[in-house]
Amino acid sequence: MEDLKRIRSGFVGKVGLPALKGLLDDLWQRKMLSTDDKDTVMENQMNRTDRARFLIDMVMAKGERASQAMIDCMLERDRELYLTLGLILPPSPTDRVGSRLAGSQEVKASYKVSPTETRGRTSDLILSSEQFKTEKLKDRDNIYVPANRTRMALLITNLQFDHLDDRHGAEKDEQDMRKLLISLGYNVEQRTDLSGEEMDEAVERFSKDPRLAKTDAVFVVIMSHGVEGAILGVHHGKGVTDKFPNDKIFKHLDSANCLQLEGIPKVIIIQACRGDKDGSVEVVQVDAALPPHLADEVDAVIKEDASHMVHKEKDMVSLLSCTADTVSYRHSRQGSFLIQYLVEIFNRHAHEDHILDLFTKVLKRFEDEHPSANRRQMPVIDRCTLTRKLYLFPGLKNQAPR
Repeated sequence: MEDLKRIRSGFVGKVGLPALKGLLDDLWQRKMLSTDDKDTVMENQMNRTDRARFLIDMVMAKGERASQAMIDCMLERDRELYLTLGLILPPSPTDRVGSRLAGSQEVKASYKVSPTETRGRTSDLILSSEQFKTEKLKDRDNIYVPANRTRMALLITNLQFDHLDDRHGAEKDEQDMRKLLISLGYNVEQRTDLSGEEMDEAVERFSKDPRLAKTDAVFVVIMSHGVEGAILGVHHGKGVTDKFPNDKIFKHLDSANCLQLEGIPKVIIIQACRGDKDGSVEVVQVDAALPPHLADEVDAVIKEDASHMVHKEKDMVSLLSCTADTVSYRHSRQGSFLIQYLVEIFNRHAHEDHILDLFTKVLKRFEDEHPSANRRQMPVIDRCTLTRKLYLFPGLKNQAPR
């Protein structure tokens, strides 16, 4: 019942009429609603929002069993709505395990990965256990302690450009990053195909969102073409300069400009080539040393020119898709390799590792999968000023026990 109360306003605003009718049928078949209940929702209410509001209030009034049935029906009927409302995907009963390492005080995962999930993007997030969280919170001085707060994330994806090649496959990155963030409990503000100025405005506006005062961690993910020190807007090229400097992301989120984020960890992920001095795009021919599935389809990419960043911020960490003198690859159907591996690693290990360990595993994933190509692309952890360990505790309420 508490979950329905939490998502009530979102449900009323977002559920479509077909899904609403489907939920009525599902709940009726489960004998949670009577025929009269169905008729009251559909015939006595004038519009979609009234029907949605009446339905969720009716179900909550029937108690915990009916409320849980509605949540279950929502997952079966409309998975996208389920995730959008911030509900956490349940583990399969056969995947539930409780384990503690022999001779170790560290509690490991509460759920294990299905044997079929070997390589590639796993579909669902593995959840933390209460026991694991309790164990970690014993070391409060060395971790960012989660509070009962609303997590906030900004996701910007540039797909179509006026003059540069469109980023085919990036729509998969956008979908998977959004699903991952929602599964981690984040409210995601999503923007697509922005100019440099619009990206600047979007990050600045996000930094002033009053809800940030109630977040215990922030994610900003930006995916686009790039040049040295900047992310490219959709109008860049043919004499048009359209850039969003990387430094502005950190400036907008710095505690000096965003007091409500003081002491709050901020995670910044940038999937973009970092560019050469004149910003021109050069197509790189892939040779036989590149593994076949990496060589299948690659972007127009830009040669790297190292940019030196000064660590001025606190409680921040960034993950860039490539290092100096390397390029960033993207498959035209499956998306960028950074996002593929990042989603995979977070799905498998966010329940037991802190953010720096997760990022390190992403780097290791490149090395393990493509040992002959790691000199061509290797992500880099940059501008890290985290003073404690950031655990995301997926699947658990963001409230530390007193």
